[in-house]
Amino acid sequence: MQAQGNDFVILNSLSQPLPELTDAFVKKITERRYGIGCDQLLVLLPNDDADASMRIFNNDGSEAFNCGNGLRCVGELLLSESGAESVSIALKDRTVIARRSDHGIAVEMGTAIVKEQTESHVDIEIGNEHRVFFEATETFPEDKNIEIVTGQVADHVYLDVIERGAGRTLACGSGACAATAAIWHVEGHTRPQTIEMPGGEVTVSGNSENLVLEGLVKTVFSGHFRL
Repeated sequence: MQAQGNDFVILNSLSQPLPELTDAFVKKITERRYGIGCDQLLVLLPNDDADASMRIFNNDGSEAFNCGNGLRCVGELLLSESGAESVSIALKDRTVIARRSDHGIAVEMGTAIVKEQTESHVDIEIGNEHRVFFEATETFPEDKNIEIVTGQVADHVYLDVIERGAGRTLACGSGACAATAAIWHVEGHTRPQTIEMPGGEVTVSGNSENLVLEGLVKTVFSGHFRL
């Protein structure tokens, strides 16, 4: 599936077990020339308190802890399979709610916390760590997701993304949320923001206690992968 060009392989382990998720297994599937290819591998697991749990693996084999666009794709998958009005998806530190909206799939992402602010960046924690640059005048850290605000016209924001463990991607849902939370913090308001990334647009609304990420998702194909 893909959301604004941010693409995912989704393995559904709700009904049958999967092989051990080793680095080699993850890399074999996510490599674009010798495998299927994707930014992140998403694995759905049973959960007693939610409709599913979701684990997130970057294409370098490392594990991530939040993925807004992935949650919207999984939300579409679970909503289509269940016919429910909303579904719950458990992550490491939060459970989010996905539902259909007039503009695609909306996910209530939970809380964004401002960790640090400097003249050039704001650090945001939203289940994973982001550094949002308003002026890229310093070295990018390798242990955070990076969002660079390249332009802003009123509440329309232009954003470039470098994801930890995946590199440059066409879009990042949690990054769009982090950028919005940083803008709200700096500008002192909570107006909805249209976030335009190289792969397309999403809308972020709500407030810092519960951001709502909304946009289109698409199933590209489904099938079987030979190990």
